[in-house]
Amino acid sequence: MTYSVNTNVGAMVALQNLNSTNAQLMTTENRINTGLKVASAKDNAAIWAIAQNQRATSSSLNSVISSLQRGQSTVDVALSAGNSVSDLLLQMKEKALAASDTTLDTNSRTALNDEFKSLRDQISKVVTNAVFNGANMLQSSGTTIKAIANADATSTITVAAQDLSLGGSALTTNIGSTATIGTVTTATNMIGYLNTAIANVSSSLGKLGTGSKALGSHLSFIQALQNTVDAGIGNLVDADLAKESANLQALQTKQQLGIQALSIANQSSSVLLGLFR
Repeated sequence: MTYSVNTNVGAMVALQNLNSTNAQLMTTENRINTGLKVASAKDNAAIWAIAQNQRATSSSLNSVISSLQRGQSTVDVALSAGNSVSDLLLQMKEKALAASDTTLDTNSRTALNDEFKSLRDQISKVVTNAVFNGANMLQSSGTTIKAIANADATSTITVAAQDLSLGGSALTTNIGSTATIGTVTTATNMIGYLNTAIANVSSSLGKLGTGSKALGSHLSFIQALQNTVDAGIGNLVDADLAKESANLQALQTKQQLGIQALSIANQSSSVLLGLFR
């Protein structure tokens, strides 16, 4: 065996191996600290790029979910108010039927007419207050909902506004802000107008209900899609902590052995001194 005081090959090899072990140990510790096996582009450029693209998709889906939730809430508020309008129309019909009785005295007819007008005005209040996030779907020229349906915003789910205001398309001009049942004739005619309005409002509520269901179904799909995308990102970049923990112990042991090997290699020069004794 050749010995040299200028070049300690054994120590160089031992040091190289120790440095390699330290680098592996640092990588493993970083994975345990971050929970990621691919934390940056230098870890794995291709996988990191794919994960970043998927993170962008997942982030975009947050906006889609928010849009769908706002849309659904707006439609649900309109549905709730629409149900109230329908109930008020039923009560108005009841008053109109009672007022169509030719045997009523003046005081009774006046009382019925006052109740009818109060119910009529309540419809206006309900429609005016059917607002969510600044949007009202029930007033004249109401807001049509267009919720974002995908991460690229190239698709939307539309729920059309329904005019339930006094004198509007559903209630017709016959049930406007001045509608009354003060006489037998007006009360009798009002019954027919109210029947038409009740049918129209029911149809409008059906359209709103269908829209709300469509928004809810798509919201569930988008939430499930986002969960799948997030799981896919995890499969790409998340570290197996159980495996890394076991690897950490092995590398720590290897590091201790490397330190001992380097120490032994560094002692080889003392062998040369023994030759000169």
